[in-house]
Amino acid sequence: MLRIGVQLPEVEREVSFADYAAMARAAEEVGFESIWVGDHYLYRDEQGERGPWEAWALLAGLAAVTERVKLGPLVACLGFHAPAVLAKTAATVDEISGGRLVFGVGAGWNETEFRAFGLPFDHRVSRFEEAFEIVRRLVAGEHVTFAGRYHAVEEAVLLPAPRRSIPLMIGGNGPRLLGIALPHAQAWNTWFDSYGNTAGGFARLSAPIPAGVAKSACVLVDAGGGGARTNAAGSRPVPAERIAAHLAELADAGADEAILVIDPIDERSIRAVAAHATTR
Repeated sequence: MLRIGVQLPEVEREVSFADYAAMARAAEEVGFESIWVGDHYLYRDEQGERGPWEAWALLAGLAAVTERVKLGPLVACLGFHAPAVLAKTAATVDEISGGRLVFGVGAGWNETEFRAFGLPFDHRVSRFEEAFEIVRRLVAGEHVTFAGRYHAVEEAVLLPAPRRSIPLMIGGNGPRLLGIALPHAQAWNTWFDSYGNTAGGFARLSAPIPAGVAKSACVLVDAGGGGARTNAAGSRPVPAERIAAHLAELADAGADEAILVIDPIDERSIRAVAAHATTR
């Protein structure tokens, strides 16, 4: 059966932690199976300057106020942190959640935030490749020694040890990135603009993903709109009242999971969309 999650607000508006907690609890109450937060630092465009709260601190807080839903970054940029430190952070959030973390990872794309926060933007996939090896081995419980061009660790280990091998999800579509990550990932996720927010587009894009890797699709949903999702110009949103049929089509197209990106996103819209999506 198709699993259904929801992405919480990123930069559609400023949101307090109390509101995030209320939305997370609402998502859990109405039957969503996962909650997700974007991992970004800064957007600077025609809409002005906007930035979300730091993703991992937010996830730790949400892990502490929920009980059932899985949760994770959509997706964590490995270029934002020293990889062993990021693995340590992920293991801590997994512990706080009681083993509910899905560790989504990617290489990042928004040059503005890299430059603004003093992070290298060059050779992103090569940097990802080295970081991913360190991260995946550490969250699997290994001692890791690695010396690369960009990253090095010597007998790194996570203590206390993770209670389990934390599942990894790769976010992205580049052939080189997927070649690096898919042999070690349990899931693959793609953003709605990458496949046109249609079941047919998802079927075509996901065709090369190997068997044994769960396929996850972000889905843009119109719940009364307002166009707060300014990065959605290339995709037509699915009306909330049609979401059950759309999810059935996605499942037929091979999706194992749908992560709903609801516009607007608040506690009211989470409950309203769930009434359509989780009772199909």
